[in-house]
Amino acid sequence: MGNLKGRDLLSLADLQPQEIQDLLTLAQQLKSGAVQFDFQRKTLGLLFRKASTRTRVSFTVAMHQLGGHVIDLDPNVTQVSRGEPIEDTARVLDRYLDVLAIRTFEQAELETFAKHCKMPIINALSDLEHPCQVLADLLTVKENFGNLKGLTLTYLGDGNNMAHSLMIGCALVGMNVRIACPQDFAPDPAIVAQAKALAINSEVIVTDDPQLAAQAAQVLYTDVWASMGQESEAQDRIPIFQPYQLNAQLMKLADPDAIALHCLPAHRGEEITNDVIEGNQSKIWDEAENRLHAQKALLASVL
Repeated sequence: MGNLKGRDLLSLADLQPQEIQDLLTLAQQLKSGAVQFDFQRKTLGLLFRKASTRTRVSFTVAMHQLGGHVIDLDPNVTQVSRGEPIEDTARVLDRYLDVLAIRTFEQAELETFAKHCKMPIINALSDLEHPCQVLADLLTVKENFGNLKGLTLTYLGDGNNMAHSLMIGCALVGMNVRIACPQDFAPDPAIVAQAKALAINSEVIVTDDPQLAAQAAQVLYTDVWASMGQESEAQDRIPIFQPYQLNAQLMKLADPDAIALHCLPAHRGEEITNDVIEGNQSKIWDEAENRLHAQKALLASVL
């Protein structure tokens, strides 16, 4: 994985198909204990402008297990909250840290950090993409099916950052991806076009028909209907998104061996029913665990 050393991950499109496969292989090796690393003199910074459970904890544990250190750069207790220019903050942090993971609203902030830092910058979630989550998703799918090429993943719900990164990630590894969402909540057309251009003998489909999208799919995936920052719209969205709920009826339309995934946190009874999230086909808890292993592989590779 030496070819990833020092590189940023702002989007899954920053990776080549083989690099994703290599990251997944390394994640499996780290998970099994087959390989180990020692980065005792390396420090990861976490700069999170949005709430986080899985991303914050998994990155922290991953870096500690790699032998390194973590500094939580809470924007509320740093000069960032007082208006220090991002360019200035970036230049200073670059002198202290070895890698920086950022969770923010604007993709442009990630790009600014990347422009002014020599150290790797990792997108830990922006309004545009969530690449680290999709690495864990692909790892989970690979664990269950052994291979990724030719499988079909159906995403149900809002055409948000998860839909964007799933389209790109699936396209790069040769998976078919179907995005089922209300017409007024479709993913960014530019991202759709990008994913289609990256697709390797696979399809990228956007539809407003959840039942058609679920047919014979090996993976059914959903996310909250109102993302962080959209809480005021949550109640208004429920009747619009109700047909896209991941429930037993949709699971029956999928492949008999299909798995259910959700990036969490989940609003049970809204985008996913309790019987699905707790059912035999749910791999959601494995998926959550795999955030640790996928990010551990990513950190080891960029360091």
